Amino acid sequence: MRATQIHSLDNTDQFKNQLLIWSQQFDDVVWLDSNNYEQNHSNYEAVLAVDAFTSIQTNFEGSFEMLKEYQTNVNDWIFGYLTYDLKNDIEDLNSKNFDSLEFPDLYFFQPKKLFLFRGNQVEIQYLNCVDDEFEEDLKNICHCEEVQRGNLSNEENQVKIKLRIHKDEYFEKVSKMLAHIHRGDIYEANFCQEFYAENISINPLETYLKLNSISKPPFATFLKFGNKYLLSASPERYLKRKGETIISQPIKGTAKRSENMFEDEKLKEALSQDTKERSENIMIVDLVRNDLSKTAIKGSVQVEELTKVYTFDQVHQMISTVISKIEETTHAVDVIKSTFPMGSMTGAPKISAMRIIEDLEETKRGLYSGSVGYFSPTGDFDFNVVIRSILYNDTKAYVSYSVGSAITAKSDPLKEYEECLVKAKAMRHVLEN
Repeated sequence: MRATQIHSLDNTDQFKNQLLIWSQQFDDVVWLDSNNYEQNHSNYEAVLAVDAFTSIQTNFEGSFEMLKEYQTNVNDWIFGYLTYDLKNDIEDLNSKNFDSLEFPDLYFFQPKKLFLFRGNQVEIQYLNCVDDEFEEDLKNICHCEEVQRGNLSNEENQVKIKLRIHKDEYFEKVSKMLAHIHRGDIYEANFCQEFYAENISINPLETYLKLNSISKPPFATFLKFGNKYLLSASPERYLKRKGETIISQPIKGTAKRSENMFEDEKLKEALSQDTKERSENIMIVDLVRNDLSKTAIKGSVQVEELTKVYTFDQVHQMISTVISKIEETTHAVDVIKSTFPMGSMTGAPKISAMRIIEDLEETKRGLYSGSVGYFSPTGDFDFNVVIRSILYNDTKAYVSYSVGSAITAKSDPLKEYEECLVKAKAMRHVLEN
């Protein structure tokens, strides 16, 4: 049983920052923040889960069945991640590309301590709570800012970003991708490239706070798993379940922002009318509809919103919303397995696209283009797409971020490359400044 307390907050933002600093003492941390984004559809504005009571860690083989068993038996909140390479557990695929981050393919934990934010209130749930534990932790949290403020700055070393795929090689690879499209092997594929730095030490929390402050995305994530970190400014939801309703919100279509209000509005309007971007988005919507139909009640899959342009601090994005209804008896993990990996990060047809992606990319995706989220005790869940994210292995002193774009028959390799640089801008800025 979880002991619960609800507290009203005088300054919610200050308490969140103090809470994040306090959380760094634990080996298992998941922080999810909607940044008060109105169209988020989330149950909570922010959530923090820390301190594993039980956990599960797997490599790809049999991962979804093990997760299903774990989620069923625990019957409690569990938080964690699914890497892109769990595709190998679903289809006859492999992941043999270079990997210097070394995240396990799947990790979930049942937190001892849970903080759920709504408005100016925080609901605190503790598993196996002992006397005065709430009061002691709250006192420590509220003292974190003044005690640890001086320990948040990054190490005094210059981050030198390197490219795993250089510009000319990128053009060659996109040309090969286009040859597959023209031959009819695929219609669309998400092609990604890695930027990285070696022998570097960063302060993960400080880096996350900087990234979040300039991006303010609806699916921001700070994840700590031992010596490995995810610092994410994701704008994209992968999948959410609320009761018998499933919601997917794929993103395809990106335009840069402008400081000039008139020009910025023109960029947004141009994106909404761009036939290439719209066709990219619609192809993935069709893929998502097909994926959701595998577990949906017949006739329940609907496109609630098609190719609507939303504005974020760094970019304009084209987003569609697809919903379905499932039977009450359908297991939550089965819904995820039947749609994984998310169509916006693969392509169509999905399996062929994943094979070609693996052949042309140089880096194992790992947690990038995977997902972070949670299952509630009732089987509801909410998971993001891990994009616009910095990944860090502290032990190996290795920092990485990857970006990609959708390649279709209408793609111009130079424009695709420039789109990648737009998406990479925020991550590069926080690492180099």
